Amino acid sequence: MQWRSIVVGLVLLRLSVSCLLWLSFGLGQNVSWGFNFPLGLNLHKLDLLFGEEKGSTKRGNSWSRRTHGFKFEDTDSICPKVGEDSPQRSYPSFFDGSRDEYVRKYSSFPVSLKAKMKDMAREMFYFGYDNYMKYAFPEDELNPIDCAGRGPDVLNPSNININDVLGNYSLTLIDTLDTLLVLGNVTEFQRAVKLVIDTVSFDKDSTVQVFEANIRILGSLISAHILLTDPKHPFGKVGFEGYDNELLHLAHDLAVRLLPAFENTTTGIPYSRVNLKTGVPPDSINETCTAGAGSLLVEFGILSRLIGDSTFEWVARRAVRALWNLRSNETGLLGNVVNIQTGEWVGKQSGLGAGMDSFYEYLLKSYLLFGEIEDYRMFQAAYESIQNHLRRGRELCNEGEGDPPLYVNVNMFSGETMNTWIDSLQAFFPGLQVLNGDVENAICLHAFYYAIWRRFGALPERYNWQLQAPDVHFYPLRPELVESTYLLYQATKNPFYLHVGVDIIQSLESHAKVRCGYATLHHVVDKSKEDRMESFFLSETCKYLYLLFDEDNPLHKSDNKYIFTTEGHIVPIDQRFREKQWSDLFPCEEGALKEREPNHQHNISYCNRIPEERRYTLPLKSVYMKQIDHMVGLF
Repeated sequence: MQWRSIVVGLVLLRLSVSCLLWLSFGLGQNVSWGFNFPLGLNLHKLDLLFGEEKGSTKRGNSWSRRTHGFKFEDTDSICPKVGEDSPQRSYPSFFDGSRDEYVRKYSSFPVSLKAKMKDMAREMFYFGYDNYMKYAFPEDELNPIDCAGRGPDVLNPSNININDVLGNYSLTLIDTLDTLLVLGNVTEFQRAVKLVIDTVSFDKDSTVQVFEANIRILGSLISAHILLTDPKHPFGKVGFEGYDNELLHLAHDLAVRLLPAFENTTTGIPYSRVNLKTGVPPDSINETCTAGAGSLLVEFGILSRLIGDSTFEWVARRAVRALWNLRSNETGLLGNVVNIQTGEWVGKQSGLGAGMDSFYEYLLKSYLLFGEIEDYRMFQAAYESIQNHLRRGRELCNEGEGDPPLYVNVNMFSGETMNTWIDSLQAFFPGLQVLNGDVENAICLHAFYYAIWRRFGALPERYNWQLQAPDVHFYPLRPELVESTYLLYQATKNPFYLHVGVDIIQSLESHAKVRCGYATLHHVVDKSKEDRMESFFLSETCKYLYLLFDEDNPLHKSDNKYIFTTEGHIVPIDQRFREKQWSDLFPCEEGALKEREPNHQHNISYCNRIPEERRYTLPLKSVYMKQIDHMVGLF
């Protein structure tokens, strides 16, 4: 009997050793994705062990382990292949997601909680707005810690972080006009409009960035004017006796003061800054970013069509065409910084974040507004180049093996990865994908940014996906993740996105709220703060949070369709903006794009693209959500 016990013991020992070796080999962190994971669950190794063999592609389906030298070659697996006679299984099949933590947390959302979060979003806006009006107006911004106003830094003209945005024209009040209507406060909206009419002038010795003045000031004035005068607007009777198009006149005056930026450039690409009184400063540099020069068409185009003057749309569209014609012949990509005189690319990085983001956004939104087929063709070509050269990871968002989809920064000419960081502005892109009908890819990219938010309680300005750590630590209350969350909820009606909104509101209340408003996070890890509340917090972040939880908002019930500008201002998709009082701005030219015509209606809604049976399941399978959480260091 003793020898039998010895044999049984040896067999059990061998089985135990074999199991440990398999776990160490298949799931150990020494052969992980390139990250220093705290735990050993490695879905990539399960992919290698159990995934179906597929033909190799140019990009491959893994990005996170290709981090040495940025060459990103595929490496041969040292794992044994699944035998030909063995049933091949995808790694998601090894997990039962029916009762996991993700399903328990995200698959439903109480009606009472939705009403509570709507009230919290409203209170968040008014806490910031009321304190701005009490302590800061008529200055541009509120310092929420000191409870004081902030204007341009006249003692330090080189402080472009402040002076590019603040022009001594009551920026925060103007930027929040249509948010007041979204919240249903017609009385305060009318009072604010009268304050703007009575107190705001652009005849100021202020040097501002053309892009910021356009999206924050010009866009808001145009939006508020349309809502005041449009008989089909959804917010009820908001006009008042005596209004004589003053907001439109202010918008026109500002646009005229921005026009010198387009003069004296050999390419037609504008200077980045102008002085509102004197024009382009004599010491201006000849460099500008793609987004800054190429994101003027929505506001300038609407203004032209409202007043019947083609000048503004002409200069904005000429700048877009000039940038488009400078794209790489090899990849179809654009860089992020260009010389406006020579047309040479100073910055050759192509990505979806700072310096590039709204250029792509406005190609699609310009088409939706104006119906110009050229805008659609440019967007489709740009989107195809983005998918071909910036996208890494597995082919499908919700199926298959490999790393989740991610869009990286690449060299515009070669398509090779230039660095291992992405920035928070890129979080807008899922929302743009929703507008383009690519909801599945939007779901995946949004989940990645949401995981970063959950880890830090904010989005760091730059996040290094190789190091699992911020490269630039501050968070200025940006709206991009909230915007994409709102648009994905409208497209899917999945309660998951309501939970995302809860997390964002709770984080802002816990980490950013101070004595007189909400402050920029100087460091997303230690939660130290800067005494600044940028205007987009009220004009965008609070607006999208409120709309996320307000199912019955007039915007959602209106028969008319609306889009949001890149600053979150509401403009209708209206037939009058598709009609011009002038001939074509650009006649047909040799080399014009000949891509396919759009096969959808101008005003099509993508809100029913997700099958009904998926609306109350997770938008992304639990195993993939766990994979993303693991990637950003949540466990």
